[in-house]
Amino acid sequence: MRELERYYRVLELEPGATLEEVNQAYKDLVFVWHPDRIPKDNLRLQKKAQEKLQAINEAREKLRSFNVKHQSIYHSSPVKQPVQHKKPSPSTSQPPKQSSDLSGKDFSRSNLSNKDLSGRNLSYANLSGADLSDTFMHKVNLRGANLSEANLFRANLLLADMREANLRSANLIGADLSGADLRGADLTGARIRSGERLLVKLIGANLAGAIMPDGVIHG
Repeated sequence: MRELERYYRVLELEPGATLEEVNQAYKDLVFVWHPDRIPKDNLRLQKKAQEKLQAINEAREKLRSFNVKHQSIYHSSPVKQPVQHKKPSPSTSQPPKQSSDLSGKDFSRSNLSNKDLSGRNLSYANLSGADLSDTFMHKVNLRGANLSEANLFRANLLLADMREANLRSANLIGADLSGADLRGADLTGARIRSGERLLVKLIGANLAGAIMPDGVIHG
């Protein structure tokens, strides 16, 4: 059963997730870790992306076969199934959440380049002047965090929660903020362009009420 729980964790799911949830998590993670999204000159991250994809594929296949078997057992023996289904849930969801809570921590001027901070809680953390270049921060919680003058060059902030974050004078060149929640964030003086070219991915990002680099509040 522990091996099964590990596969759920690889897909960032809690034990007992449905087959539909498994498939959706698989698609999301393949999108995030696809090698085409990684800078070609970063061999370490390219290697990590390949390893992640291999683990994601294996987890999806194992959980799919388990779900099929699980459903057939359920239909033939409905009394036993609830016991098997409920057992892992309470004990496995807590530890990852505790270890990923970095809210309010002081990382000012820290070198966090190339780190994997995906899913971490960094709300209200002090990351001013920190080097976050080429860092993976998929679904990271940066609500209210201080990222002033931080280097976010080519950082992956896909689906990040950045509400009310302080991004004043931050370097966002090459960063991927697709789907990020930037409501109320302060981007005054942030670097997002080279001449007239926008060099930040903001596809599907929510910028309502955000202060843009030129000081204009986004409508």
